[in-house]
Amino acid sequence: MVHFVGAGSGSADLITVRGARLLKEADVIIYAGSLVNPQLLAYARETCRIYNSAEMTLEQVIETIRTAESEGKMTVRLHTGDSSIYGAVREQFDELERLGIAYDVCPGVSSFCGAAASLKAEYTLPDVSQTVIITREAGKTPVPDRESIKSLAAHQSTMILFLSTSLTEKLQQDLLEGGYPADTPAAVVYKATWPEEKIFHCSVGTLHETVTKNKLTKTSLIIVGGCLGDQYDRSLLYHPGFTTEYRKASEEEK
Repeated sequence: MVHFVGAGSGSADLITVRGARLLKEADVIIYAGSLVNPQLLAYARETCRIYNSAEMTLEQVIETIRTAESEGKMTVRLHTGDSSIYGAVREQFDELERLGIAYDVCPGVSSFCGAAASLKAEYTLPDVSQTVIITREAGKTPVPDRESIKSLAAHQSTMILFLSTSLTEKLQQDLLEGGYPADTPAAVVYKATWPEEKIFHCSVGTLHETVTKNKLTKTSLIIVGGCLGDQYDRSLLYHPGFTTEYRKASEEEK
């Protein structure tokens, strides 16, 4: 059996209870290199075989799993954050299905959730944004034209940008040309929830300068949108003048 496990956003204690249990039970762990906090490997048994997938190809990962299966071993494929976001897991799933190897997925805390916690931010504020776009600037890996930053920026919703810190000159230009005003709040979170986490507040107009001045190139997340500002409407969820299934509105507050 193969278990794909989300390692969480960085801090070792943000892995799920299930994920930690699977690490303790694993005979083989294949982890995603520098993107996974090495403290998580302390869960492994002394006899566990551990591989760094940063040094491996897809074919080598699959062969390692296939060998473990032939020996009756249980494998944990440890991915950063949650494997559903830029995890390159679909190709692994397809190969395992082709080989008839059973697998399941244990979700993890994505870095975009970890970044929100570190920023003490709510991505969906009333009358500001009710939509979160998770995307990336086009680089070595292309992005479909219909999903260009310029076209997505027209919505002026909350935008979370992965894998884009080395491309901020083009990113800033695309965000501005797409429709975000230059004074739109932004933040860059380096290694969200890791012990070495750093947070940089800026605006769309100063994004590239902020990133270059602080020499940020990898493992940073960029957040853009009015959700990082100070203006928003109160939610109706706990408003005394709003009736819900569990609570009647106060007549005085209607």
